[in-house]
Amino acid sequence: MKKITVIFALFLGFSSKAQDLSTEFKNIEKKVIEWRRHFHQNPELSNREFKTGKKIAEILTSFGIEIEENVAKTGVVGLIKGTKKGKVVGLRADIDGLPVVERNDLPFKSVEKTKFLGKDVGVMHACGHDTHIAILLGVAEILSKNRDKINGTVKLIFQPAEEGAPEGEEGGAELMVKEGVLKNPDVDAIFGLHINSGTPVGQIKYRKGGIMAAAQTFTIKVKGKQSHGSRPWKGIDPILVSAKIIDGLQTIISREAELTKEGAVITVGKIDAGVRSNIIPESATMIGTIRTLDYDMQKLINDRMKEMVPAIAKAYKAEATIEIAKGVPITFNNHDLVSQMLPTLQRVAGKENVKNVNAVTGAEDFSFYAKEIPGFFFFLGGMTPGNTNPYPHHTPDFQIDESGLLLGVKTMTNLVFDYLNE
Repeated sequence: MKKITVIFALFLGFSSKAQDLSTEFKNIEKKVIEWRRHFHQNPELSNREFKTGKKIAEILTSFGIEIEENVAKTGVVGLIKGTKKGKVVGLRADIDGLPVVERNDLPFKSVEKTKFLGKDVGVMHACGHDTHIAILLGVAEILSKNRDKINGTVKLIFQPAEEGAPEGEEGGAELMVKEGVLKNPDVDAIFGLHINSGTPVGQIKYRKGGIMAAAQTFTIKVKGKQSHGSRPWKGIDPILVSAKIIDGLQTIISREAELTKEGAVITVGKIDAGVRSNIIPESATMIGTIRTLDYDMQKLINDRMKEMVPAIAKAYKAEATIEIAKGVPITFNNHDLVSQMLPTLQRVAGKENVKNVNAVTGAEDFSFYAKEIPGFFFFLGGMTPGNTNPYPHHTPDFQIDESGLLLGVKTMTNLVFDYLNE
């Protein structure tokens, strides 16, 4: 009899964590979709999200939520205080679009135009940040109506410039942390999600530890000697040297990085050299990215690149320098926090729909929050079930299935209640 009593008590304890919000969820879906379409139709680039931030602030204020505007330039932070004291949990959504011309034939497609790096470009939410805004607004409305069920405080972080601040500017999560977004009140843990066009609606993907890579940008400058293209022996060809450097860098990955431990990538994305077909130029510049999921491997790769670049150039009588930016850290999911909150994901989405996955070499500046406090970042399905060829993120044809947004609202809302009311 004693054993049965204990089991029954545990069952009651588990059930008390899950709030009965079925009516709220049913009523919020239409609003979330409407919000998503508004932000999709009115995207803005990083650190230029002026209208976006204003609209978010207006909506949060209509819920009676205390807000702070112009955080990290254009960000908005909302604070929901429960009726009982407790921990502080952070929820983050990124709000910026990309310099992409949308090709989708949608009634709410973006036709926005602007300038980026001196060029006329389109603007599009080609990574799903519009859905992240809408999901967090849905969570905000539900939580604002259920303060009596919250044991603690919820900090809503609508963050600009996740895609990177314009050259010469600060921005994104790093600036938010620098300006104290995790303080006053001090945040104990933070949750974030990312819609994924390659994951079926209804599924959630997660991983303990590093789930997304650290990202660094590097710049290589090669100095050669200019000559006529018909007389290469009179010059030192920086384009040839650049090719040799690119080839050499790939051997760091293929022959020196312990790829059974974690993945790593070195990519040269741009080469700038020369003006005519018959002139060997004096110089060449390359820029690229380094992606790593382990800090020891990152150090190895950085050190070897710094050694190899000038050495290869010297072998061909040229000179070369390399600069590697600090970049974005590894997006690291706190092991204990994931173990604690995984049952919430499984309860909300169904255990069969919550998948443990390998890390990806994409990067996310949510990592700056997770470096300071325990964080849990996961992927939310946005692909129409049965679609075998979804368009990838950051492309003109990127689309998500809006029927996946409600699961995002349910999951984030339940994470709040379960974490604070544990």
